[in-house]
Amino acid sequence: MEISDLGLVGPGEETIVMVMRKYPAELRERAVRLYRETNPTPTIASVARKLGVGPEALRQWIRQDEADRGERSDRPTTEEREVVRQLRRENEELKRINEILRLASSFFASELDPTRRRS
Repeated sequence: MEISDLGLVGPGEETIVMVMRKYPAELRERAVRLYRETNPTPTIASVARKLGVGPEALRQWIRQDEADRGERSDRPTTEEREVVRQLRRENEELKRINEILRLASSFFASELDPTRRRS
């Protein structure tokens, strides 16, 4: 649910969507750094247990960190993911604008064309 769904933002106003995350960014960074800097490399489960996070969550953070460092090519970097999010938002906005323009042109065409029957 977005803020606009709650009626807190009127039509045409910019909406601000806040992302609630289970773990703070500082903990994520610390967990990945601990995993990378410990020699010999510990198991993901042991680091997760020490920090009180889920092992699968830590595994995903490590994979994302590897993608951001260019060590993985099978998943997009954080920057690429943000670009995709931005492009999706722009695409939705353009679709809304096109729909408004389509309806407006249809309205004005019916108003200006004397041969069309008015209903």
